Amino acid sequence: MPTETFEYQVEARQLLQLMIHSVYSHKDVFLRELVSNASDALDKLRLAALRDDAPDADTSDLHIEIDVDKDARTLTVRDNGIGMSYDEVGRLIGTIANSGTAEFLRELREAKDAGGAEGLIGQFGVGFYSGFMAADEMTLVTRRAGETQGTRWSSHGEGTYTLETVDEAPQGTAVTLHLKPADPENQLHDYTAPWKIREIVKRYSDFITWPIRMVPEQREGDDTTPEPETLNSMKALWARSRDEVSDDEYHELYKHISHDWRAPLETVRFQAEGTFEYQALLFLPEHASHDLFTQGHQRGLQLYVKRVLIMDDCEALLPPYLRFVKGVVDAQDLSLNVSREILQQDRHIRMIQRRLTKKILSAVKDMKANDAERYATFWREFGAVLKEGLITDTENREAICAVATFAGTHGDDRPTTLQEYVERMKDGQDDIYFITGESRQSIENSPHMEAFRAKDIEVLLLTDPVDEVWVDAVGEFQGKRLRSVAKGEIDLGTDAGKSDGEKEKQTEEYAGLLGWMKEHLDEDVKDVRLSSRLTVSPACVVSDTGDLTPALENMYRAMGQEVPATKRILELNPDHLLVRGLNQAYTAREDRSGLVASAELLYGLAVLAEGGRPKEPGRFVKLVADALERTL
Repeated sequence: MPTETFEYQVEARQLLQLMIHSVYSHKDVFLRELVSNASDALDKLRLAALRDDAPDADTSDLHIEIDVDKDARTLTVRDNGIGMSYDEVGRLIGTIANSGTAEFLRELREAKDAGGAEGLIGQFGVGFYSGFMAADEMTLVTRRAGETQGTRWSSHGEGTYTLETVDEAPQGTAVTLHLKPADPENQLHDYTAPWKIREIVKRYSDFITWPIRMVPEQREGDDTTPEPETLNSMKALWARSRDEVSDDEYHELYKHISHDWRAPLETVRFQAEGTFEYQALLFLPEHASHDLFTQGHQRGLQLYVKRVLIMDDCEALLPPYLRFVKGVVDAQDLSLNVSREILQQDRHIRMIQRRLTKKILSAVKDMKANDAERYATFWREFGAVLKEGLITDTENREAICAVATFAGTHGDDRPTTLQEYVERMKDGQDDIYFITGESRQSIENSPHMEAFRAKDIEVLLLTDPVDEVWVDAVGEFQGKRLRSVAKGEIDLGTDAGKSDGEKEKQTEEYAGLLGWMKEHLDEDVKDVRLSSRLTVSPACVVSDTGDLTPALENMYRAMGQEVPATKRILELNPDHLLVRGLNQAYTAREDRSGLVASAELLYGLAVLAEGGRPKEPGRFVKLVADALERTL
């Protein structure tokens, strides 16, 4: 049959140029694409042989071979797989010329960002053409297993391609790239260099089932034929049984993908079977990375499809609160775009994420139950980030609550779970009490804790920034409300020794002072009232029930959000000598300047006691100095 020349349509030529110059973020992936196509061809031949569909096929040594000719500047990827017939070459390799490209280009032009464009390009299976990123001409010679004649295809990736029948062609397919001229200033893209071929195969195709071989360069003066070198390990640890893999092998893989010199804290294996099959090998690190909480933190698992690396950091496979997890997912089939780099968001990805999330939380739960020391290490390093899931992942909130532990005041240094807290609650206690702050020491000494300490009521001590948010998002646990000891009115009966009449009389006694202080401190407080939570301190400031805490306000501002300042409530301890003296001075209509200074000083002390800062530190220092001077 004579050589036939086929012309690409105008839209197809535009699409080809766009694909060659724009789709791939790394040129090296062209070799990955060609090797993957060769691997698919070998898989198809093996399946055909099992079905007796290719009785004359040679399956004795199925492999992929890469040949490099430096002088001719050619690179050939050859396989002895299923091969293609003349019609299949025209249909499969000519896919880019199929109908529909005009509509595709119209949608592409309407895409406003590169991500949208790549998503559209992903609808077309033209990975073969990625070779034109490195070559200015590509030639393909193929013979379908069981047939006697082969087919030769050739193109410069511009306006046309040719097809012809050839009498002599080995079984399988050989793709030869006539590489573009060498760039002396960019040796990283020298695809005639054996080291470069080894690097690409090791990175993307190391776990492919079939051997990938390369004939080493002939050494000058050496007449012996070099033995082919196998470039890939073919050892996908996740595809082997547990008994076949040692801990050292797992640890080496973890170190390779995480760049961590330490062994992982936990190894988690998972295999899903059925209509959609995939395998996962996950690792929980022993230490948090330094950038775990930074915006640019690189997260995600390595994604393989049929043992071919598709993405280094596939964020879609795990929720952000599990961003510390490292590992590999290998799926049998996924919807990929042309470059195999950007995953289409489909139900399979969402399903993988849900199942891996549950598996990881289950592994943490088992660690907590069976190895207290390792769990303590895990929670110290990753507890703060895991608690983000209490805000964002309502589906797994109960599972996260089951593995989360918190410092508390229940009598020892051992952290407690919410379940354990509920089991220790006193009779008649309806709420789970907590306090947030920057450190355990500061919040343990907070005046808000005095009544709880006096009544021996347990309080959770929450010191991570995320604690300010998740407690409101969760709201309750097993019907028990999560309640801040620094918010709203709290009456634990610390003044139980007073009769109702005494309480009413005390309220009337302080009414004038409270009203005057509220008026004088109006710029800073929304109310001044007597406190039932203080037993030792003279005063404290609390947030109203529905208001943001100061720490949460600062957090939002740090994220660039506009948050109006919220006035707090000043609570006074009516049994404290300082407050009694202030009330007596107010009742006696003594020097108002001294009374004003004392009121501002009392408020400033309350702000300092919870770790805050007086609005005017210089004035506050002067008030303290003046007060000390009067005592001398």
